Amino acid sequence: MEYEAFYRRSIEQPEAFWAEQARLIDWRTPPERILDASQLPFRRWFVGGTTNLCHNAVDRHLAERGDQLALVAISTETDIARELTYRELYSEVNTFAAILAALGVGKGDRVVIYMPNIAEAVFAMLACARLGAIHSVVFGGFAAHNLALRIDDARPNLLIAADAGMRGGKVIPYKPLVDAALEEAGYPPPHVLIVDRRLDPQMTRVAGRDVDYGEMRALYDGTEVPVTWLESNEPSYLLYTSGTTGKPKGIQRDVGGYAVAMAMSIRCIFDIAPGQVIFSTSDVGWAVGHSYNVYGPLIGGATSLLYEGTPIHPDPGVWWRLCERYGVRTMFSSPTGIRMLKKQDAAWLKRYDLSALKWLFLAGEPLDEPTAHWITDGLGVPVIDNYWQTETGWPAITLMPGLDLKPVKFGSPGFPAPGYKMKIIDEGTGHEAAPGEKGVLVFEPPLPPGCLTTVWGDDERYRSSYFGHFTELLYSSLDWAIRDAQGYTMILGRTDDVINVAGHRLGTREIEESVSTHPAVAEAAVIGMHDELKGQVPVVFATLKQGAVETNASEVAHAMRRCVAEQLGKFAQPSRIYVVNALPKTRSGKLLRRSLQALAEHRDPGDLSTLDDPGALEEIRQALVRGPDEAI
Repeated sequence: MEYEAFYRRSIEQPEAFWAEQARLIDWRTPPERILDASQLPFRRWFVGGTTNLCHNAVDRHLAERGDQLALVAISTETDIARELTYRELYSEVNTFAAILAALGVGKGDRVVIYMPNIAEAVFAMLACARLGAIHSVVFGGFAAHNLALRIDDARPNLLIAADAGMRGGKVIPYKPLVDAALEEAGYPPPHVLIVDRRLDPQMTRVAGRDVDYGEMRALYDGTEVPVTWLESNEPSYLLYTSGTTGKPKGIQRDVGGYAVAMAMSIRCIFDIAPGQVIFSTSDVGWAVGHSYNVYGPLIGGATSLLYEGTPIHPDPGVWWRLCERYGVRTMFSSPTGIRMLKKQDAAWLKRYDLSALKWLFLAGEPLDEPTAHWITDGLGVPVIDNYWQTETGWPAITLMPGLDLKPVKFGSPGFPAPGYKMKIIDEGTGHEAAPGEKGVLVFEPPLPPGCLTTVWGDDERYRSSYFGHFTELLYSSLDWAIRDAQGYTMILGRTDDVINVAGHRLGTREIEESVSTHPAVAEAAVIGMHDELKGQVPVVFATLKQGAVETNASEVAHAMRRCVAEQLGKFAQPSRIYVVNALPKTRSGKLLRRSLQALAEHRDPGDLSTLDDPGALEEIRQALVRGPDEAI
């Protein structure tokens, strides 16, 4: 079917369209109603149907493809590769589910997973899904404070953690961060299940709380655990994303709608059929990792490659070597990963047999044209830019090579995906922008299957954060966009105070709060600045308290950076820190971040009619000329 007809049917006849897509998964009991949109912006898909993510990802494939590879977990950090067939994956997941049940985990309970890209992280996610428990995977790079915030919001029955992760040959101990987070948390779980990789010989255990996975695995090996069938709209998992308030939002996903979105998108967008191989380089702690390292490929009966390591270790050919070895058809990575490779010898792209590779998908941040051209020329395969958010769970704007590939246009992710009724709205008038005019990217509710159903424990925040920006009820992406005369959409950047560092979404407020924990800091403003490698990097402008003005600025700036690293993680560290005497504000006290960003990037700061103190802008200009007090 042509894209236009497929998309039009999804918009004009959504119930008929999604009823067809629902046949791609197994239902214990079929849905009684395809869509309930009676209480927008909330909606319910496949009402009354019962299903299970683990059953659809594992059990249903045993008869037809039990001996096919399901998961290949490769670590170039530890030089370990684990190849698991669907039958072996079934056994591991059942054993893990038995362990969880023995630790008191059941339907509706939350389980926080704090692990790197290893097979056990996938076992843990699928085991939770099997039991009807709600997993919340937290990226292993997050610091203890961030982990504690997520623990207190989810209030889990159990935390699962590895002793350590590795990156670039360096061991990153996780257990001390877990211990510190549980010390800080108001609602620590009664048990911590530890997957000991033997990477941290200094790891300590807390008697009565910490449980060893290896010992429990030996105890429950071979146990089979029945699937817990869930109504389509019950929660499947939580995935926290940065908010502008500093408090992370628990994005809540359903069961049936998500399963159907995964089954449809893995085929129609990513062009993966049962038995074919997809290699997503994402971390399991991110939305791409959930959808296209784990659930999408496995629900689709494909083989998924899970990778722990960097694109250039042990050498810049490692990804392409894996593509050759396993016959990867579709690869999914990030612009940052490709920019890292772009600094290496392009000959690495030609060293391996990539005849099986058909597509390279890139997402997580805007894809710049020079990088897109470089990797397209180097690999000789189409590069599919695609746009989505943690909230959407799967691409909202993309080309669909599995259905009908339209021409690639560099700088654009393409056209709206099925079910996404997209508009670009003029922020001033509230009306739809004309082709070529900048506006805010929005989607008309009801959102399609697979998107968030609410914010965990906070329906009002769901309404206000996503649907409270316009008079009309619209989901605001908080991204600027332009649509050209041919219908291609270009994403221009954020409208709010969230920045994108190498695919990590960071609220400027989070970083400002971390910087402000230093006792000498009076106030801080954080902006995102363009960076060739990471897309954006945080830059801090801070004023000091009166008694600290005589303090050595570079020492304080260095300490500020340490505060951020300790509280949010090293990936959030500011690239540059400027200690200044004043910050530009409006007369109502609002920080003029856009003006700060414009000055830092040598652009016109724009309308300054509401500026309270013109001297503050001059202060910033002088600081930029003299250079930062701390830089990395």
